[in-house]
Amino acid sequence: MRHLIALCCCLFGLLSFSVQAAESSQQDPFLTELAGAKFKDMVPILDQLAEIQGEAILPLFHTLLGGDLYYIKADKSLVGQFDEQGATVYKDVFNQTLVPNLSKRDVKKIRVNNTLRGYLRNAIAQIQLTAKSPKVRESAVRELLSKLDADTVALIESLYAKETNNKVKEAMGLALSMHTASSTELTLPNRLVAIERLSSSLEGDARNLLTTLTKDENPAIVKAATSALEKIAQRANRFAFIDQLFFGLSLGSVLLLASIGLAITFGVMGVINMAHGEMIMLGAYTTYVVQLMMPNYIDYSIWVAIPAAFLVSGLMGILIERLVIRHLHGRPLETLLATFGISLILQQLVRSIFSPLNRQVSTPSWMSGSWEINPVLSLTLNRLYILAFALLVFFALVIVLRKTSLGLNVRAVSQNRNMAKAMGVKTHWVDAMTFGLGSGIAGIAGVALSQLTNVGPNLGQAYIIDSFMVVVFGGVGNLLGTLVAAFSLGIATKFLEPTTGAVLAAIIVLVFIILFIQKRPKGLFPQKGRAAE
Repeated sequence: MRHLIALCCCLFGLLSFSVQAAESSQQDPFLTELAGAKFKDMVPILDQLAEIQGEAILPLFHTLLGGDLYYIKADKSLVGQFDEQGATVYKDVFNQTLVPNLSKRDVKKIRVNNTLRGYLRNAIAQIQLTAKSPKVRESAVRELLSKLDADTVALIESLYAKETNNKVKEAMGLALSMHTASSTELTLPNRLVAIERLSSSLEGDARNLLTTLTKDENPAIVKAATSALEKIAQRANRFAFIDQLFFGLSLGSVLLLASIGLAITFGVMGVINMAHGEMIMLGAYTTYVVQLMMPNYIDYSIWVAIPAAFLVSGLMGILIERLVIRHLHGRPLETLLATFGISLILQQLVRSIFSPLNRQVSTPSWMSGSWEINPVLSLTLNRLYILAFALLVFFALVIVLRKTSLGLNVRAVSQNRNMAKAMGVKTHWVDAMTFGLGSGIAGIAGVALSQLTNVGPNLGQAYIIDSFMVVVFGGVGNLLGTLVAAFSLGIATKFLEPTTGAVLAAIIVLVFIILFIQKRPKGLFPQKGRAAE
């Protein structure tokens, strides 16, 4: 009994300590003095708060600067006023917890004037510029680029020599150069040197300043600013080229995933599989179902969806091959019609189960956002991961085809089916496994596409024609040709789209492939062996 009482006392003490810690900010005497203080007394109080609490006081300063800081008349504790769905609510300034049962009669606004606003802006800048985190300091400098004044520049100058982080120091140097370039009180040589430094920056604020300086009264300033803008434009064009190239590689990676399975089945079995797009669709819907089953583990769901989509689409491919394709061997036109009918059946099946409406698949947090290289170039993470994933799948498939018995049999059947059958290779088993492997890879492509677009019954139809173009252009059954063709068509399409538009770009690519096939019917990398004849 005594041990139970002692345990309860300890828990009560810990609870009391946590409550006191949470309310410590509101118990600060300077916060109480701020409530109802006169304008002349507020600056010393805010100075003391900034000195004592440092970065922790920023929420209060931001709320006060926005004119949303109030105090409760009963106990003079501070609250912020917020608008939520048209209703006015009051929350704790520091932890954003809702303070219930408060009306406008219970609170009073802490008013600010222009002098106090200027002080708050400088105080916020000083606190952020001296923050512990380099990212906070860098962000603070970049926010100040468009609103530099004498006090801010003086503060940056005092901190510049002490700064140890290269990115923060570079941002500070840019701010100082912008101030020097725009200041008419400084000498002409200093302004010209500052403009020259700005020519190496891609920041939008720097370019806006240089554009303004091209209208300066001094011809030397105008000439220097114009030259700096030309240098910036040249660098921006180079990065724009890299950006277009990245989007071309991204489209190429999607085409690679969508067509690599088709290249296997078309090359080994000679089957024109019009249901290949529906294998992609099944993989995308598998991702959607997995996320429905793992709503609290979206970040990990994709690792479950990849093997699940491979199995679902692969088993469906084996089922199609066993029930339909094997009875139509050697009759490509009939397989085309049969697989086209299967594609319609699968589309209608999905519509009956999931409805015709598109389904949204959530992107894991680690795939969201972008990798910002500089102000004009940023690479989206989901496309970057899909590019790496496509290459990983490609090389894994190459290893399977070259280092496993299945791969040996597949290569044997693709080169000479009759001879392989005479040597004891079970061609029916190879056909089924090949069709399942190609369909499974198409399912994996569906997982990747679900991270780029909505999932719907017609998802696969958008990529079936492109997949056939990639396979034919690269060379039927040749994996290297599929890789080269996918990235070539992706890059060409993305470089044509800005000038011709998406539709005309697709038409130009199609016309090019038709003309190319007229000249070289076997594609970039023709298949070798007796079957190639």
